[in-house]
Amino acid sequence: MTSTAHERATIAALAGFADMTTARLRSLRSGRTADEAYALAAGMVEPTAALSHEFRRSPRLQDRWRRSAASITPSSMAARCGDSGIEVVLPDDPHFPTPLHGDPRRPEVLFVRGSLDSLDARRVGIVGTRNPTRRGAQTAARFGHELAAAGVCIVSGLALGVDGAAHRGALAVEGARPVAVVANGLDQPYPRRHADLWAEIAERGALLSEWPPGVIPEPYRFPQRNRILAALSELVVVIESRERGGSLITAHEAAERGIDVFAVPGSIDQRSSAGTNALLEVGAAPASSSDTLLVALGLDHRRARRTAFDSRPRPHGVEADALERCTIRPQSVESLSMELSLDLAGAAMTLARLERSGWVAESGGWFEPVDEYARFV
Repeated sequence: MTSTAHERATIAALAGFADMTTARLRSLRSGRTADEAYALAAGMVEPTAALSHEFRRSPRLQDRWRRSAASITPSSMAARCGDSGIEVVLPDDPHFPTPLHGDPRRPEVLFVRGSLDSLDARRVGIVGTRNPTRRGAQTAARFGHELAAAGVCIVSGLALGVDGAAHRGALAVEGARPVAVVANGLDQPYPRRHADLWAEIAERGALLSEWPPGVIPEPYRFPQRNRILAALSELVVVIESRERGGSLITAHEAAERGIDVFAVPGSIDQRSSAGTNALLEVGAAPASSSDTLLVALGLDHRRARRTAFDSRPRPHGVEADALERCTIRPQSVESLSMELSLDLAGAAMTLARLERSGWVAESGGWFEPVDEYARFV
Protein backbone atom coordinates (compact mmCIF):
# COMPACT_ATOMS: atom_id res chain seq x y z
CA MET A 1 0.00 0.00 0.00
CA THR A 2 1.33 3.42 -0.96
CA SER A 3 2.05 5.73 1.96
CA THR A 4 0.03 8.90 2.39
CA ALA A 5 1.40 12.44 2.27
CA HIS A 6 0.79 12.72 6.02
CA GLU A 7 2.74 9.52 6.75
CA ARG A 8 5.64 10.72 4.62
CA ALA A 9 5.70 14.10 6.37
CA THR A 10 5.55 12.47 9.80
CA ILE A 11 8.41 10.05 9.20
CA ALA A 12 10.42 12.85 7.54
CA ALA A 13 9.96 14.96 10.68
CA LEU A 14 11.08 12.08 12.91
CA ALA A 15 14.21 11.62 10.80
CA GLY A 16 15.12 15.22 11.62
CA PHE A 17 14.99 14.80 15.41
CA ALA A 18 18.25 15.39 17.28
CA ASP A 19 20.44 12.28 17.60
CA MET A 20 18.09 10.26 15.39
CA THR A 21 19.79 7.30 13.73
CA THR A 22 18.57 4.69 11.27
CA ALA A 23 18.38 2.06 14.03
CA ARG A 24 16.41 4.36 16.35
CA LEU A 25 13.98 5.30 13.60
CA ARG A 26 13.50 1.62 12.76
CA SER A 27 12.84 0.86 16.43
CA LEU A 28 10.30 3.66 16.67
CA ARG A 29 8.48 2.49 13.55
CA SER A 30 8.39 -1.19 14.45
CA GLY A 31 4.73 -2.22 14.80
CA ARG A 32 3.52 1.39 14.95
CA THR A 33 1.81 3.81 12.65
CA ALA A 34 3.66 6.99 11.71
CA ASP A 35 1.52 9.00 14.15
CA GLU A 36 2.17 6.54 16.98
CA ALA A 37 5.93 6.62 16.36
CA TYR A 38 5.93 10.42 16.36
CA ALA A 39 3.84 10.62 19.53
CA LEU A 40 6.18 8.22 21.31
CA ALA A 41 9.33 10.15 20.33
CA ALA A 42 7.70 13.49 21.14
CA GLY A 43 6.85 12.33 24.67
CA MET A 44 3.09 12.39 24.11
CA VAL A 45 2.85 8.81 25.37
CA GLU A 46 5.00 6.78 27.73
CA PRO A 47 7.69 4.55 26.18
CA THR A 48 6.90 0.85 26.26
CA ALA A 49 9.14 -2.14 26.86
CA ALA A 50 9.14 -2.80 23.13
CA LEU A 51 11.13 0.38 22.48
CA SER A 52 14.90 0.15 22.57
CA HIS A 53 16.50 0.04 26.00
CA GLU A 54 18.78 2.88 24.92
CA PHE A 55 15.84 5.26 24.61
CA ARG A 56 13.98 4.06 27.69
CA ARG A 57 17.10 4.45 29.87
CA SER A 58 18.23 7.80 28.47
CA PRO A 59 16.42 10.84 29.90
CA ARG A 60 18.79 13.01 27.85
CA LEU A 61 17.68 11.44 24.56
CA GLN A 62 14.02 11.67 25.53
CA ASP A 63 14.49 15.33 26.41
CA ARG A 64 16.24 16.10 23.12
CA TRP A 65 13.47 14.43 21.14
CA ARG A 66 10.78 16.32 23.04
CA ARG A 67 12.55 19.58 22.25
CA SER A 68 12.90 18.55 18.62
CA ALA A 69 9.16 17.90 18.43
CA ALA A 70 8.51 21.49 19.47
CA SER A 71 10.14 22.79 16.29
CA ILE A 72 9.97 19.86 13.85
CA THR A 73 6.38 19.00 13.08
CA PRO A 74 5.06 17.01 10.13
CA SER A 75 3.54 20.13 8.60
CA SER A 76 6.71 22.21 8.98
CA MET A 77 8.85 19.41 7.52
CA ALA A 78 6.46 18.96 4.60
CA ALA A 79 6.71 22.68 3.86
CA ARG A 80 10.49 22.66 4.13
CA CYS A 81 10.85 19.71 1.76
CA GLY A 82 8.43 21.31 -0.67
CA ASP A 83 10.31 24.60 -0.64
CA SER A 84 13.58 22.77 -1.41
CA GLY A 85 12.15 20.57 -4.16
CA ILE A 86 12.72 17.43 -2.08
CA GLU A 87 10.51 14.36 -2.41
CA VAL A 88 10.02 12.06 0.58
CA VAL A 89 9.90 8.34 -0.27
CA LEU A 90 8.99 5.55 2.15
CA PRO A 91 9.51 1.80 1.63
CA ASP A 92 5.77 1.35 0.94
CA ASP A 93 5.93 3.70 -2.03
CA PRO A 94 6.09 1.98 -5.45
CA HIS A 95 9.14 3.93 -6.59
CA PHE A 96 11.23 3.18 -3.48
CA PRO A 97 14.46 1.74 -4.98
CA THR A 98 14.06 -2.00 -5.52
CA PRO A 99 17.68 -2.87 -4.52
CA LEU A 100 17.00 -1.46 -1.04
CA HIS A 101 13.82 -3.40 -0.28
CA GLY A 102 15.53 -6.55 0.92
CA ASP A 103 18.57 -4.85 2.38
CA PRO A 104 19.31 -5.86 6.00
CA ARG A 105 19.79 -2.20 6.93
CA ARG A 106 17.22 -0.64 4.66
CA PRO A 107 16.68 3.09 5.19
CA GLU A 108 13.28 3.89 6.70
CA VAL A 109 12.94 6.99 4.54
CA LEU A 110 14.68 8.53 1.55
CA PHE A 111 14.83 12.18 0.55
CA VAL A 112 15.19 12.72 -3.18
CA ARG A 113 15.93 15.57 -5.55
CA GLY A 114 15.61 14.48 -9.15
CA SER A 115 14.22 11.24 -10.50
CA LEU A 116 14.67 7.74 -9.08
CA ASP A 117 14.12 6.48 -12.64
CA SER A 118 17.86 7.02 -13.05
CA LEU A 119 18.31 3.78 -11.08
CA ASP A 120 16.55 1.79 -13.82
CA ALA A 121 19.84 1.75 -15.77
CA ARG A 122 22.80 -0.53 -15.08
CA ARG A 123 24.67 0.87 -12.08
CA VAL A 124 28.33 1.12 -11.08
CA GLY A 125 29.49 2.66 -7.82
CA ILE A 126 32.73 4.64 -8.12
CA VAL A 127 34.47 5.63 -4.88
CA GLY A 128 37.92 6.60 -3.70
CA THR A 129 40.05 8.97 -1.73
CA ARG A 130 39.28 12.67 -1.29
CA ASN A 131 42.94 13.42 -2.03
CA PRO A 132 43.79 11.47 -5.18
CA THR A 133 46.87 11.81 -7.31
CA ARG A 134 46.41 13.52 -10.63
CA ARG A 135 46.37 10.12 -12.28
CA GLY A 136 43.76 8.83 -9.85
CA ALA A 137 41.44 11.77 -10.50
CA GLN A 138 41.85 11.37 -14.25
CA THR A 139 41.12 7.66 -14.00
CA ALA A 140 37.92 8.42 -12.09
CA ALA A 141 36.86 10.94 -14.75
CA ARG A 142 37.71 8.47 -17.52
CA PHE A 143 35.73 5.65 -15.92
CA GLY A 144 32.78 7.94 -15.22
CA HIS A 145 32.76 9.26 -18.77
CA GLU A 146 33.25 5.95 -20.57
CA LEU A 147 30.74 4.05 -18.43
CA ALA A 148 28.14 6.80 -18.80
CA ALA A 149 28.71 6.77 -22.57
CA ALA A 150 27.82 3.05 -22.46
CA GLY A 151 24.53 3.85 -20.71
CA VAL A 152 25.67 3.03 -17.18
CA CYS A 153 24.42 5.07 -14.20
CA ILE A 154 27.35 6.27 -12.08
CA VAL A 155 26.60 6.06 -8.35
CA SER A 156 28.91 7.87 -5.96
CA GLY A 157 29.04 9.87 -2.75
CA LEU A 158 29.75 13.29 -4.31
CA ALA A 159 32.77 13.78 -2.04
CA LEU A 160 35.86 15.71 -3.08
CA GLY A 161 38.45 13.87 -5.15
CA VAL A 162 37.54 10.62 -6.87
CA ASP A 163 33.76 10.94 -6.40
CA GLY A 164 33.56 14.41 -7.89
CA ALA A 165 35.86 13.55 -10.80
CA ALA A 166 33.76 10.48 -11.67
CA HIS A 167 30.57 12.53 -11.67
CA ARG A 168 32.08 15.33 -13.74
CA GLY A 169 33.24 12.78 -16.28
CA ALA A 170 29.78 11.22 -16.39
CA LEU A 171 27.97 14.56 -16.73
CA ALA A 172 30.05 15.39 -19.81
CA VAL A 173 28.08 12.66 -21.60
CA GLU A 174 24.82 13.83 -23.16
CA GLY A 175 21.90 11.98 -21.59
CA ALA A 176 23.86 10.71 -18.58
CA ARG A 177 21.77 10.38 -15.39
CA PRO A 178 24.14 9.87 -12.45
CA VAL A 179 23.07 9.29 -8.86
CA ALA A 180 24.71 10.70 -5.72
CA VAL A 181 24.08 9.46 -2.17
CA VAL A 182 25.02 12.10 0.40
CA ALA A 183 25.29 12.28 4.19
CA ASN A 184 23.29 15.41 5.01
CA GLY A 185 20.10 17.24 4.14
CA LEU A 186 19.61 18.01 0.44
CA ASP A 187 18.97 21.70 1.07
CA GLN A 188 22.67 22.52 1.63
CA PRO A 189 25.35 21.26 -0.82
CA TYR A 190 28.32 19.61 0.85
CA PRO A 191 31.16 20.14 0.18
CA ARG A 192 30.32 23.68 -0.87
CA ARG A 193 32.63 23.60 -3.87
CA HIS A 194 30.41 20.87 -5.33
CA ALA A 195 27.33 23.08 -5.41
CA ASP A 196 27.38 23.01 -9.21
CA LEU A 197 27.51 19.22 -9.23
CA TRP A 198 24.60 19.02 -6.76
CA ALA A 199 22.47 21.19 -9.01
CA GLU A 200 23.34 19.35 -12.23
CA ILE A 201 22.90 15.87 -10.75
CA ALA A 202 19.55 16.88 -9.24
CA GLU A 203 18.45 18.18 -12.63
CA ARG A 204 19.67 15.27 -14.76
CA GLY A 205 19.81 12.32 -12.35
CA ALA A 206 19.07 12.03 -8.65
CA LEU A 207 20.41 13.16 -5.28
CA LEU A 208 19.54 10.83 -2.40
CA SER A 209 19.84 11.07 1.38
CA GLU A 210 18.20 9.41 4.36
CA TRP A 211 18.36 12.74 6.20
CA PRO A 212 15.88 15.62 5.88
CA PRO A 213 16.60 19.28 5.16
CA GLY A 214 18.57 20.98 7.89
CA VAL A 215 20.63 17.94 8.90
CA ILE A 216 24.36 18.67 8.83
CA PRO A 217 27.03 16.22 7.59
CA GLU A 218 28.23 14.82 10.92
CA PRO A 219 31.05 12.24 10.71
CA TYR A 220 28.95 9.24 11.74
CA ARG A 221 26.53 9.79 8.86
CA PHE A 222 29.12 9.04 6.16
CA PRO A 223 29.62 5.33 6.96
CA GLN A 224 25.81 4.99 7.11
CA ARG A 225 25.55 6.67 3.71
CA ASN A 226 28.08 4.23 2.25
CA ARG A 227 25.85 1.20 2.84
CA ILE A 228 23.15 2.78 0.65
CA LEU A 229 25.68 3.64 -2.04
CA ALA A 230 26.88 0.03 -2.08
CA ALA A 231 23.39 -1.46 -2.03
CA LEU A 232 22.31 0.61 -5.04
CA SER A 233 25.29 -0.53 -7.14
CA GLU A 234 25.60 -3.66 -9.24
CA LEU A 235 29.33 -3.52 -8.73
CA VAL A 236 31.69 -1.13 -6.93
CA VAL A 237 35.10 0.04 -8.11
CA VAL A 238 37.60 1.73 -5.79
CA ILE A 239 40.00 4.17 -7.47
CA GLU A 240 42.78 5.04 -5.03
CA SER A 241 42.34 4.70 -1.30
CA ARG A 242 44.64 4.95 1.67
CA GLU A 243 44.88 2.23 4.30
CA ARG A 244 41.67 3.46 5.92
CA GLY A 245 38.79 5.47 4.61
CA GLY A 246 35.18 5.62 3.55
CA SER A 247 35.82 3.97 0.20
CA LEU A 248 37.03 0.81 1.96
CA ILE A 249 33.89 0.87 4.12
CA THR A 250 31.83 1.03 0.91
CA ALA A 251 33.81 -1.91 -0.51
CA HIS A 252 33.14 -3.88 2.67
CA GLU A 253 29.42 -3.05 2.55
CA ALA A 254 29.32 -4.20 -1.09
CA ALA A 255 31.10 -7.46 -0.34
CA GLU A 256 28.71 -8.18 2.54
CA ARG A 257 25.84 -7.89 0.08
CA GLY A 258 27.45 -10.14 -2.54
CA ILE A 259 28.20 -7.20 -4.82
CA ASP A 260 31.42 -7.57 -6.83
CA VAL A 261 34.22 -5.23 -5.79
CA PHE A 262 36.88 -4.03 -8.23
CA ALA A 263 40.01 -2.02 -7.47
CA VAL A 264 42.36 -0.07 -9.72
CA PRO A 265 45.92 -1.31 -9.13
CA GLY A 266 48.47 1.30 -8.14
CA SER A 267 52.13 1.71 -7.39
CA ILE A 268 53.30 0.10 -4.16
CA ASP A 269 55.21 3.34 -3.52
CA GLN A 270 52.04 5.48 -3.51
CA ARG A 271 50.17 5.75 -0.22
CA SER A 272 47.05 6.60 -2.19
CA SER A 273 47.12 3.07 -3.62
CA ALA A 274 47.66 1.23 -0.32
CA GLY A 275 43.96 0.58 0.20
CA THR A 276 43.22 -0.53 -3.36
CA ASN A 277 46.24 -2.82 -3.44
CA ALA A 278 45.11 -4.32 -0.12
CA LEU A 279 41.67 -4.98 -1.64
CA LEU A 280 43.34 -6.83 -4.50
CA GLU A 281 45.23 -8.97 -2.01
CA VAL A 282 41.99 -10.11 -0.35
CA GLY A 283 40.18 -10.97 -3.55
CA ALA A 284 38.89 -7.82 -5.25
CA ALA A 285 39.07 -7.98 -9.03
CA PRO A 286 41.55 -5.67 -10.79
CA ALA A 287 40.09 -2.97 -13.04
CA SER A 288 42.69 -1.51 -15.37
CA SER A 289 40.08 0.05 -17.66
CA SER A 290 36.35 0.68 -17.89
CA ASP A 291 36.14 -2.22 -20.35
CA THR A 292 36.70 -4.61 -17.42
CA LEU A 293 33.60 -3.22 -15.72
CA LEU A 294 31.51 -3.31 -18.88
CA VAL A 295 32.44 -6.94 -19.42
CA ALA A 296 31.40 -7.70 -15.84
CA LEU A 297 28.02 -6.08 -16.58
CA GLY A 298 27.69 -7.91 -19.89
CA LEU A 299 27.99 -4.60 -21.76
CA ASP A 300 31.22 -5.05 -23.72
CA HIS A 301 31.05 -2.36 -26.42
CA ARG A 302 34.71 -2.32 -27.41
CA ARG A 303 34.06 -3.30 -31.03
CA ALA A 304 31.44 -0.59 -31.43
CA ARG A 305 33.43 2.18 -29.78
CA ARG A 306 35.02 4.87 -31.88
CA THR A 307 38.55 5.87 -31.01
CA ALA A 308 38.64 9.43 -29.76
CA PHE A 309 40.83 11.82 -31.73
CA ASP A 310 43.71 13.27 -29.74
CA SER A 311 45.04 16.50 -31.23
CA ARG A 312 48.26 16.56 -29.21
CA PRO A 313 51.45 15.99 -31.22
CA ARG A 314 52.71 12.47 -30.56
CA PRO A 315 56.03 12.43 -28.66
CA HIS A 316 58.98 10.66 -30.27
CA GLY A 317 62.46 9.61 -29.24
CA VAL A 318 63.60 10.75 -25.83
CA GLU A 319 60.26 12.50 -25.21
CA ALA A 320 58.38 9.23 -25.76
CA ASP A 321 60.77 7.50 -23.36
CA ALA A 322 60.27 10.25 -20.79
CA LEU A 323 56.48 10.04 -21.10
CA GLU A 324 56.66 6.28 -20.58
CA ARG A 325 58.66 6.79 -17.38
CA CYS A 326 56.14 9.39 -16.13
CA THR A 327 53.33 6.93 -16.85
CA ILE A 328 54.97 4.25 -14.73
CA ARG A 329 55.49 6.66 -11.81
CA PRO A 330 55.73 10.45 -11.32
CA GLN A 331 59.16 11.79 -12.22
CA SER A 332 61.24 14.74 -11.07
CA VAL A 333 63.93 16.33 -13.21
CA GLU A 334 66.54 14.49 -11.14
CA SER A 335 64.90 11.06 -11.31
CA LEU A 336 64.28 11.33 -15.05
CA SER A 337 67.90 12.39 -15.55
CA MET A 338 69.03 9.21 -13.80
CA GLU A 339 66.56 6.89 -15.55
CA LEU A 340 67.34 8.13 -19.08
CA SER A 341 71.04 8.97 -18.49
CA LEU A 342 70.43 12.62 -19.39
CA ASP A 343 72.10 15.64 -17.86
CA LEU A 344 69.83 17.80 -15.70
CA ALA A 345 69.39 20.43 -18.41
CA GLY A 346 68.40 17.79 -20.97
CA ALA A 347 65.90 16.19 -18.59
CA ALA A 348 64.39 19.59 -17.74
CA MET A 349 64.05 20.54 -21.41
CA THR A 350 62.44 17.19 -22.26
CA LEU A 351 59.86 17.58 -19.51
CA ALA A 352 59.25 21.20 -20.50
CA ARG A 353 58.48 20.14 -24.10
CA LEU A 354 56.09 17.43 -22.89
CA GLU A 355 54.38 19.94 -20.61
CA ARG A 356 53.97 22.51 -23.39
CA SER A 357 52.41 19.92 -25.70
CA GLY A 358 49.97 18.84 -23.00
CA TRP A 359 51.31 15.38 -22.19
CA VAL A 360 52.49 15.95 -18.61
CA ALA A 361 51.77 18.37 -15.80
CA GLU A 362 53.98 19.38 -12.89
CA SER A 363 52.88 19.37 -9.26
CA GLY A 364 55.32 20.00 -6.43
CA GLY A 365 58.31 19.25 -8.63
CA TRP A 366 56.89 15.95 -9.91
CA PHE A 367 55.63 15.36 -13.44
CA GLU A 368 52.63 13.12 -14.15
CA PRO A 369 50.90 12.25 -17.42
CA VAL A 370 47.83 14.19 -18.49
CA ASP A 371 45.07 12.66 -20.58
CA GLU A 372 41.95 14.00 -22.26
CA TYR A 373 40.01 13.71 -19.00
CA ALA A 374 42.21 16.21 -17.14
CA ARG A 375 39.63 18.92 -17.80
CA PHE A 376 37.23 17.23 -15.38
CA VAL A 377 39.70 17.27 -12.48
